[in-house]
Amino acid sequence: MSPSPRVRLTVAQALVRFLAAQYTERDGTRRRLIAGTWGIFGHGNVAGVGQALVEYAGVMPYHQGRNEQAMVHAAVGYARQLNRLSAQAVTTSIGPGATNLVTGAALATVNRLPVLLLPGDHFATRPADPLLQQLEHPSGADVTVNDALRPVSRFFDRITRPEALIASALQAMRVLTDPAETGAVTLALPQDVQAEAYDWPEEFFADRVWHVRRPEPDPAELAEAVRLIRAARRPLLVAGGGVHHSEAEDALKALVDATGIPVASTQAGKGSLRHDHPADLGGIGHTGTAVSDALAREADLVIGVGTRYSDFTTASGTLFQHPDVRFVNLNVTAFDAHKLAARTLVADARSGLAALTVALADHRVEAGYEAEYRAGKERWEQVVAAAFAADDDAVPTQTQVLGALDAVVGDTDVVINAAGSLPGDLHKLWRARSPRQYHLEYGYSCMGYEIPAGIGVQQAAPEAVVWSLVGDGTYLMMPTEIVTAVQEGLPVNLVLLQNHGYASIGGLSEETGGERYGTAYRYRAADGTFTGDPLPVDLAANAASLGMDVLRAKTVRELRDALATARASDRPTCVYVETDPAATAPPAEAWWDVPVAGTAGRAAAVAARERYDRQVATRRRHL
Repeated sequence: MSPSPRVRLTVAQALVRFLAAQYTERDGTRRRLIAGTWGIFGHGNVAGVGQALVEYAGVMPYHQGRNEQAMVHAAVGYARQLNRLSAQAVTTSIGPGATNLVTGAALATVNRLPVLLLPGDHFATRPADPLLQQLEHPSGADVTVNDALRPVSRFFDRITRPEALIASALQAMRVLTDPAETGAVTLALPQDVQAEAYDWPEEFFADRVWHVRRPEPDPAELAEAVRLIRAARRPLLVAGGGVHHSEAEDALKALVDATGIPVASTQAGKGSLRHDHPADLGGIGHTGTAVSDALAREADLVIGVGTRYSDFTTASGTLFQHPDVRFVNLNVTAFDAHKLAARTLVADARSGLAALTVALADHRVEAGYEAEYRAGKERWEQVVAAAFAADDDAVPTQTQVLGALDAVVGDTDVVINAAGSLPGDLHKLWRARSPRQYHLEYGYSCMGYEIPAGIGVQQAAPEAVVWSLVGDGTYLMMPTEIVTAVQEGLPVNLVLLQNHGYASIGGLSEETGGERYGTAYRYRAADGTFTGDPLPVDLAANAASLGMDVLRAKTVRELRDALATARASDRPTCVYVETDPAATAPPAEAWWDVPVAGTAGRAAAVAARERYDRQVATRRRHL
């Protein structure tokens, strides 16, 4: 046999060419797996991956970022918008460029979203030691700062020899495309290895299609799930992000239409049913609706679909209070399916829901239960209407800002948020009109996610109108990618709410005995506290200085007009509004466990501990 043809390339060139030939396929639709590469260049990647991106610019799009963490957020937003079927890579230099990836990697892995990280690393051959930006670790010469990425990556490898790339690159693609394992994948690339030439087998660069499977439910597990659902008098389905990742929204609707089982949604699952579906009860848990949480407390069966049951969903173990409550969890990941001692249905969400619908063809919940939750939904709609209602000439509260936006958006618009008090208000109040309209990153709840994620979403869905919602605290964390939106001509809309501090943590601080200490953006007063006048910071001017069009709104009427103008614009646009701090959001309908000081001399902390002890006593271990 003659030897297979080989081609001489550097490691970085081979990697970029390999990535350009990778595809996913699900349900007959094929997509590029790595659709582009974000990068900031330094001495650890400029002559390796940087040169390779120039070499193969015709097949691997390059995106210029301003902050390494933000580049990961943009890639995550992109992957989520495309239901994890397409992703992006991120390349950085060694040192701080690499460690800046850690937060974004954690966010991706926590949320089960694929991103490929390509940080530079110090010399594998060690001709000089230490290098610029090299961490010297006294107990291990092979330790580098990139090892910080190991615990937040689903797959990690350091490529110290050219030939090692072949097996590692294939493993990386396997993890990125596996719906049960996906998350951040890191290939650390020593800078000398990046530039090293090697004779590669040409078949390494052949088009490769990774089939994204839809595992069917096991017959025995399906039969047990059906038995429990038929026996339940008050079942409640909890829709998580897996419904969206699987594109299972129609399958969920078919099951609900057939059986009448009501649906509450996690932050990641909101929009699994359209808001006006009679069985859609809105959010569940600490930031849930009154009707969802009331039904959850009395549910005798909870059917989790694609959810990992965070503490916000379970109200820190206090929500599901029926003495005989049982759980059935449909999840592609066995790790999540087994939570809460559930009966498991380890399968793709769409496949599992379709199988349940067939098996429950003659089953429907009792008419009285259906009437009960529909009445509760109607009552909650009145709460939403009251929170959104506003005088045209008034300074808007935060919930009234959401009401004004609700009146402007179209069905295919995408609303993005991640941190602060906005996630709670959105989860309770937002009327999701389509599966991808509600984009909340609440697995890691990372301040600074919203603006770069908006860019990623806009890249993934150029036809969509994208809204990134931020408060002033979040804005100050990471406004840098505004420059990227301007450079790329991406018409992301930024809604910037000025409330002079960390409003969400301020409220939590007050509730837990911290007395809002250190949460306001104000001058330091004579007593040392930050209780002076608000800081004269003009964030609208800052956004304008970075290239955005800026519209300032002082009243509800001006806000509606500004939002409509922004929606019609083809330029990145910021709508800036200073909000009335009055609390107009409905109160929390369920608890969240934030431990309170066990002993304190201040009255606020003593009272907070008394409240805490009453709540924690209601926690259950579901066994």
